[in-house]
Amino acid sequence: MFAAPKSIPLGVGSLQKPLLFTPLKLRDVVARNRCVVSPMVQFRATDGEVNDFHLVHLGKFALGGFGIVFTENCAVEPRGRVTQGDLGLWDDGQIASHKRLVAFLKGEGALAATQITHSGRKGSTPRVFDKPGELGPAGAGWQKWEVVGPSDQAAAEGWLKPRQLNAVEIADLVEKFAAAARRADAAGYDVLEIHAAHGYLLAQFLSPISNTRNDQYGGDRAGRMHFPLDVARAVRAAWPENKPLFLRVSAVDGGGGWDIDDTIAFASELKAIGVDVIDCSSGGIAGAATAAGVKRSLGFQVTFAAAVKKESSIKTMAVGLILEGPQAEAILQAGDADLIAIGRQALYEPFWPLHAAQALGCDPDWDMWTPEYGWWLEKREHTLGRK
Repeated sequence: MFAAPKSIPLGVGSLQKPLLFTPLKLRDVVARNRCVVSPMVQFRATDGEVNDFHLVHLGKFALGGFGIVFTENCAVEPRGRVTQGDLGLWDDGQIASHKRLVAFLKGEGALAATQITHSGRKGSTPRVFDKPGELGPAGAGWQKWEVVGPSDQAAAEGWLKPRQLNAVEIADLVEKFAAAARRADAAGYDVLEIHAAHGYLLAQFLSPISNTRNDQYGGDRAGRMHFPLDVARAVRAAWPENKPLFLRVSAVDGGGGWDIDDTIAFASELKAIGVDVIDCSSGGIAGAATAAGVKRSLGFQVTFAAAVKKESSIKTMAVGLILEGPQAEAILQAGDADLIAIGRQALYEPFWPLHAAQALGCDPDWDMWTPEYGWWLEKREHTLGRK
């Protein structure tokens, strides 16, 4: 597993610019740096719409200097939500609310990114902070709905039993992913990611733990990859050629059914389709956990990104307990990933990239901050006698 070195040859006086703050061109769009806000569900949407909460929540990350800011996952149909508080891109009427968010993110210099998903058998669940027996806010009238999956096994004890999808329904879902991609483009997003991780529908098809079918969508690895690859092809065709497409995968499913060799094979197929970046997470095939079965430590998923990048010759994004700028820089310097995704640490430290730049010594004059902030902070340095 990754262990951050005590020091790296960068900092004040160095002629070498940190890779973390080197722009990255992806097709025809350019990220101002390699810092990415990872998709993180917030449970605050109504009918899938972006609202003021999302504008403030995500907008602060653009002000904080991130190169790419991802929304939480957006369901491709109402049944594909995890909770009723999730965002969506299943209806043209949702585009306008996304446009408002996109305009702010891009206006502050970030690339606006979104993720499309279907929860499958892990849908119709309470929010993580709801009380036992609740499905949402008290008095909101939220009701359970039917969940679907590759097979009819529940995710875990106490979870809803899914109905097995038939071939016609699977083909319809492929088109729903493509339609969501077209709506994301209409909203102005620069980057799109397909969510095939954390035990949601596409991951359910990939893993033999959740996919026990014996038709063209099950059986061996090629059969289990059939539907996710069909989705990737359809989304790539619907998403503009000049815009990059990411795909998030659980490099290991956390239950022993899907492993890193499977992910490498899958990534190679995705590269041929035109996917540009593999976002390497882990776990989630059973129950609510994401990285179940994977020991957590600093950078605990970096080895997955490194293996996929090396063996599939595709760009990767590393995520998982990456807490500080020097740690992130060391991952990039080692060639283990091309982008660094920051999740919960961004909630704790929304200006993470700007603090990382200070730690790496590449912004001594506070020039990377929005001028309304940087002017005051540079003035404070003089007041404190540090300049």
